[in-house]
Amino acid sequence: MQRRDFLKLAGVGAAGVGAGIASGKPVRAQEMTHEPTMTPMDHSSADAMDLHHQEGVQAFLDHVGQEPDFWRPAIEPTLDGEVKVFDIVCQEIDWETSPGIVYPAFAYNGMVPGPTLKVTEGDTVRVNVTNEMTQSTAIHFHGLLIPNAMDGVPFITQPVIKPGMTFSYEFRTRNYGSHMYHSHHNSAEQTTRGLLGAFIIEPRDKSREPQVTADYIMVLNDSSLGFTLNGRSFPSTQPIVANRGDKIRVRYMNEGLMIHPMHLHGIPQMVFAKDGFNLPVPYMCDTINIAPGERYDVIVDCTEPGVWAFHCHILSHAESRDGMFGMVTVLIVNE
Repeated sequence: MQRRDFLKLAGVGAAGVGAGIASGKPVRAQEMTHEPTMTPMDHSSADAMDLHHQEGVQAFLDHVGQEPDFWRPAIEPTLDGEVKVFDIVCQEIDWETSPGIVYPAFAYNGMVPGPTLKVTEGDTVRVNVTNEMTQSTAIHFHGLLIPNAMDGVPFITQPVIKPGMTFSYEFRTRNYGSHMYHSHHNSAEQTTRGLLGAFIIEPRDKSREPQVTADYIMVLNDSSLGFTLNGRSFPSTQPIVANRGDKIRVRYMNEGLMIHPMHLHGIPQMVFAKDGFNLPVPYMCDTINIAPGERYDVIVDCTEPGVWAFHCHILSHAESRDGMFGMVTVLIVNE
């Protein structure tokens, strides 16, 4: 496929791209011990291997734009006076990470990651959590400065939320930035199987924020659902689409159990915030190493037109003899 064809197919606009789901009968991946790939092929010749790599890229192209919520837009709260109220339901679902590969997952409101919660510094927030799973659970608001009773650690700050029960968290937001919410009960299983999401607090003083064309949340995860970006594995991930001259913000959030050095080809990233706090001196890089629990905010100045690979640089998280998989997407910069 020629570059012009790639740009034509992918040039659908930043607001309308998402991860696609392949048609056909899915395969349930309950006991997989390695990252699933496409149907294995004979690698006895270079041509066979090349064809399989090409098929993966074509599958990625074929599903551009089929999941508009891939980049997790924020959900609207309801209002109880001045309190912003979010209703979160914990569920056990089947979740497709790549074409035909389905895992048993946990989900907030039926999706992995859960919906993005976005408020403004100083807002009072109530999060009603209803547990429809067969396991007990709780939610920890990772990075937020909140009262100890709202910290979400069972038997330390609260009782567990048992199956069939609802628990309400309420607090005033104090520190703006890129934060997360996730399970803190049997968390190595529950979080990696999908009980995770972004919690964004915007500053009341907008001058504290950089001026950008678009804002993307990229949640990194591994282990129970394989290697994923926003709950999907290549070729079901989606591109970031920008125009030359755009400045885009990417909020990395690592909810997995492993480090992930995220590498963008062709264009440097300016790192300006870590764990929700603006850095005194931003710095430039092309690869940023994100440990479990960390959040990094970067700005990409889209000066270089083209299709630029964007992936974890632990290559066993991104590519094999069967082609690219897992933590891979692209940045497309149109002229």
